[in-house]
Amino acid sequence: MTAIDKLLDRNREIGNIVPGDRSSPRPSLNVAILTCMDARIRVFEIFGLLQGEAHVLRNAGGVVTDDMIRSLSLSQRKLGTREVLVVQHTDCGLNTVTEDSFKDELEAASGMRPPWAVEAFRDVDANVRQSVQRVRRNPYLLHTDLVRGFVYDVKTGELREVD
Repeated sequence: MTAIDKLLDRNREIGNIVPGDRSSPRPSLNVAILTCMDARIRVFEIFGLLQGEAHVLRNAGGVVTDDMIRSLSLSQRKLGTREVLVVQHTDCGLNTVTEDSFKDELEAASGMRPPWAVEAFRDVDANVRQSVQRVRRNPYLLHTDLVRGFVYDVKTGELREVD
């Protein structure tokens, strides 16, 4: 059985018992959470969220990229979100690569160098600050005043705010 088949089986088992509001694409808490795709970041459990309460936007590193801004712009302008949490974490895989080494690897495998930034980083606090500033300074976003950044510790489950 493939992983996709396992997920489909689980969906059939729990599809009708997941609590939360399914009636609207608008998150009832009017909040968007930008975070990493790392499987250890269980956003709904970390924040005690129910279905329908928040938009959860994910990418490698939880960094604010052009595509995150695109999604957040739609979230704010069309679906009513007003607050933004940027949540990155300890022990992130982006700490193990560099821009050049990863681009070199992709170029060697494909014959083409990617035009996009990898957004690798070493200092998670500095990276959270940078991502928060990218949201606060973006002209496409309506609500840039209620933006806060956090680091999630994958070992302890602690969430620490970054000033």
